[in-house]
Amino acid sequence: MTGQQDDFSHLDRAGRATASLARSPRLTVNIAIAGGILLAWFILGAMAIRDAEGRLPGVPGDVVLRYLPQLPLPDVLDRFFGMCLTPPAPLDAGGAQLLALIVMWFSMAVATMLPSAAPMIRTYCEIADTARIKGEPVVHPLVLAAGYLSTWLVASIGFAVLTLLVHAFASSARLLDPVSGLAAAAALLVAGLYQFSSLKQACLTKCRNPFSTLFSNWSAEPSGIFRLGLKQGLWCLGCCWALMLVMFAVGAMNVFWMALIGLFTLIEKQTTGSLPTRVAGAILLVWAVALLVVSA
Repeated sequence: MTGQQDDFSHLDRAGRATASLARSPRLTVNIAIAGGILLAWFILGAMAIRDAEGRLPGVPGDVVLRYLPQLPLPDVLDRFFGMCLTPPAPLDAGGAQLLALIVMWFSMAVATMLPSAAPMIRTYCEIADTARIKGEPVVHPLVLAAGYLSTWLVASIGFAVLTLLVHAFASSARLLDPVSGLAAAAALLVAGLYQFSSLKQACLTKCRNPFSTLFSNWSAEPSGIFRLGLKQGLWCLGCCWALMLVMFAVGAMNVFWMALIGLFTLIEKQTTGSLPTRVAGAILLVWAVALLVVSA
């Protein structure tokens, strides 16, 4: 755009800000991603504080959480927290509780996995900028991000169902309490073994090098870019799904472990070689064996 088309002086301040955002897809997607991550961490942090208040002392981090200030929250969040933190609801309310758990797991995915997807989205923006300079049509990067998050939304449904199934066989009093004994050892064993698998390495390689996938599957159609986001989300899910199982052993509302997993996935995808992955796998396996010995 040039000349009069770039003149937004006739608009008010809000209109000029909106027009500027519309002309800068990279800025728009950066703001949207940062806002989504911050919102997800706010929801999870507030839920963790609520969870720490109703739990017996002894879980790492609970002492810190109990001293954090409580913010006034809308009633809808209070009801949401209550459905996630209580035992399974009766059949007539089970659907609402399942929906709440899906939202909780999706928030966890946004908080821990979306930061590690930022380089992939940045790579898309760089390719899109080149295409735009050539005069080619370009799909907004938010469509790619929406496809990526859709994969994790589907995965969140699976994790929510698994939460209910695990609670049905575990001895924990509340849904998001950590499981113990053989159940915890099994979760850690699966997560640890997966770090050494060829599928993990294949998915990690794709996550580390998004350019080839983005470039070879480039499309000027929103549906094509959405599918591209889905594909990148599948690679990320294939890389990280087993790490999410660790949350069953430490407690799904353990924000310190959430942050650790999020930091690890970010480091793992930004480095080369398999050392971080294998070290994490070895730690998880040793942990699992220790739980098996204690539980025997």
